Amino acid sequence: MARAAAVVGTGQTRYANRRDDVNIPELAREAASRAIEDAGIDPRDIEAVVIGSGPEVFEGVNRPDLWVGSALGQAGRPVTRIQTGGTSGAGATIAAFYHVASGLHDVVLAVSYEKLSDGIPSYSFSTLSDPFWDRGFSSGAAPLVGLQSCQYLARHAPKVREDHGAMVAVKNRKNAMRNPYAQLQMEITVDDVMNSSPVASPIKALDCCPLSDGAAALVIAEERRAKKMASRPAWFAGLGACSESPYAPNIDMAYPESCVRAAQLAYQMAWIYDPVRELDVAEIFEAFSFQELIWTEALGLCNPGEGGRMVESGVTAMEGEFPINPSGGVLSANPIGASGMIRQIEAAMQVMGKAGAHQLPGVRKSLAHSWGGVVQFSTVTIFAGEL
Repeated sequence: MARAAAVVGTGQTRYANRRDDVNIPELAREAASRAIEDAGIDPRDIEAVVIGSGPEVFEGVNRPDLWVGSALGQAGRPVTRIQTGGTSGAGATIAAFYHVASGLHDVVLAVSYEKLSDGIPSYSFSTLSDPFWDRGFSSGAAPLVGLQSCQYLARHAPKVREDHGAMVAVKNRKNAMRNPYAQLQMEITVDDVMNSSPVASPIKALDCCPLSDGAAALVIAEERRAKKMASRPAWFAGLGACSESPYAPNIDMAYPESCVRAAQLAYQMAWIYDPVRELDVAEIFEAFSFQELIWTEALGLCNPGEGGRMVESGVTAMEGEFPINPSGGVLSANPIGASGMIRQIEAAMQVMGKAGAHQLPGVRKSLAHSWGGVVQFSTVTIFAGEL
């Protein structure tokens, strides 16, 4: 029988377009040190480390786990690395959870990072693709999500409109003004978004996330130690991870099966039957504004085609009935390899009551979501304040 496990400490760096003051190991160590301090433990209490980062081509170093692990003060400890694109950070957390839940270790550190300023991500997206099947239409993230957004709008027009994406951007960038870690903190209007430069129709400049340097970390402990380390741990209540074909023409990007199935797995594990009523907040991986609407539907938070109505009605606002991305989300900072873990950290902090200026009142259960690759990887994590 699996053991109960919880997040007992979290740490983040500030997110910025460039962090020239640190190299990759120093960036990871910054977040890890804060998580260990937050958990109130000594680095020697850590029994294993799980690292999440994007493809090696992003940082230009093969097997980065070999040089990051020792920089965390964990030389000689077991180190595992997870790489599944945008879900790498969330995957690292899930792997660390199973390290603890299985009984293999009692206290595990999960760390994720990305230093995109060290490379040229647009080149990376193209060279990662299969040269026979994918290279011909491998165009990077923005054009891919432009296609995804076009499919979504075409399927659900006129119920969903272009300005609904703009409303997401306005909401999340305003939320980010309360988050000291957020890279982009600005108050904008729907007109500002609609009139910003075109990127890949229907996506415009203010619909897009930034490129970011940054790192995140969390400490996971088994039940007995978790209760000693934290006054209110964030218990893992449900987990779901799913992948499907990396071949874009085979995927329904407007309603990805991997996301639907990951959510179903997490809800089943957490005994969630009505997510909007039983959860209090969600942190959704929206690298581009329209994705929040798409994921909201795939996660079962509303019916297909109702994502636009949710954001327009104010349901997903900070003060709404079901807030989504009170941290500002990925639209406000996107260190790709860490972004999925950041969603988990933000969801866990809401349960722990440690989210600071963007803390919501009375959060008992929260959801974190991430996506990666060519929309083929999805994860869902549910945290609870009580076992």
